[in-house]
Amino acid sequence: MRKKAQNRFTAILSVAAFGALGFGAAQARDQGNYAQAEWAQDYASPAGMQVQRETVPILSPQTVTSTEQMVERYKDIVARGGWRQVSGADHLRIGSRGPAVAAIRQRLIVTGDLDPAAGGSGVYDSYVAAGVKRFQARHGLSQTGAMTMATQQAMNVPAEVRLRQLEINVVRLRSYSGDLGRRFVITNIPAALVETVENGQVVTLHAAGVGKIDRQSPIMNTKATQINFNPTWTVPASIVKKDLIPKMQKDPNYLTDNKIRILSNGSEISPKSVNWFSDEGTRYTYRQDSGADFNSMGIVRINIPNPYGVFMHDTNTKGVFGDDFRFISSGCVRVQNVREYITWLLKDTPGWGREQVEQAIESGKRVDATLAQPVPVYWTYITAWATPDGLVQFRDDIYKRDGVNVPSTISAPTPVASAESTMPQSFEPDDEGNN
Repeated sequence: MRKKAQNRFTAILSVAAFGALGFGAAQARDQGNYAQAEWAQDYASPAGMQVQRETVPILSPQTVTSTEQMVERYKDIVARGGWRQVSGADHLRIGSRGPAVAAIRQRLIVTGDLDPAAGGSGVYDSYVAAGVKRFQARHGLSQTGAMTMATQQAMNVPAEVRLRQLEINVVRLRSYSGDLGRRFVITNIPAALVETVENGQVVTLHAAGVGKIDRQSPIMNTKATQINFNPTWTVPASIVKKDLIPKMQKDPNYLTDNKIRILSNGSEISPKSVNWFSDEGTRYTYRQDSGADFNSMGIVRINIPNPYGVFMHDTNTKGVFGDDFRFISSGCVRVQNVREYITWLLKDTPGWGREQVEQAIESGKRVDATLAQPVPVYWTYITAWATPDGLVQFRDDIYKRDGVNVPSTISAPTPVASAESTMPQSFEPDDEGNN
């Protein structure tokens, strides 16, 4: 598992959505036997530049108004010449000196990440570090306060491109201006983040693992209808072809190590009896046993009926939630702190409080809980938006849907919480998946 990695890396969870939390060092919160990453705010100085938690949902009239106002602000920035490119700054940190520090200061001042009164020193001091943290928070990057290549690349996206992103995303935000419900869930795919909303306020916030570039999570409106505790997982035919058979060709013990059984007409057969270098492997059913430590769905699956066959679920590889890059699934959405999430979903379902949720999980047995009132779920694609406190957020156009050729920071090296994992790569439930 990735517990070691979870405890090491700074997090980007809530700020990845709406400048919500300026998170610092990771703190593991032990939830039973399954540790998941939680993060606390950690800024050195100055307090006035900290990114505070935003409780306004990204899909809200307030966000639309704030983003419209930010469009006008960025028009002014563009009219004034935008900002200069920053170069040679990707390894700077507190104590560094040189001309690149002055360039960073000016870049941060233009977008309000650094107070102009902080001075023009050529030293990378705590004020610059706090400004860089704020900038990183607004762009979904690990808030180290030190410059990285990803941070420099994000700084160098032209103001004209950022303006166009805002204009495009205002239209997307307006499309959700109707009544979304008293209680609902938002998954913002580019931010790889899930938020639960009740009575117009964000209640819980969760880092997420979303679809890879070549296996994209769909944009859709649906409802959460049922929770499956301790589910087994039947491997979809698409993953059998794309992943399972190639893995078995490389490692004949892969199925056994991951507790995946081969079924032929309901009877189990040995992996050794299958010719993995032919199409024989596509003729069988593959089912993974339930188990938090190895099952790809972890301890729970959330059913959200849709034509794409995707769903939301826990994962047995939680270290990914500390990564900047969380586009790792085959279309489904993996949810951090899934216990809080499903407890909130089941809030209005009689007999399903937190105690009952824990009992169902700890039983190790398959238990289904049907929501008394299905909860609306919106999977969205918002890459630029602003919050009522005047903070603007940008994310990589991971699926290239903005049409403005935003330079990606994804190829730049960044600290990742999953880098040290020794876990074998697990399969990912996706389209066609069932339990």
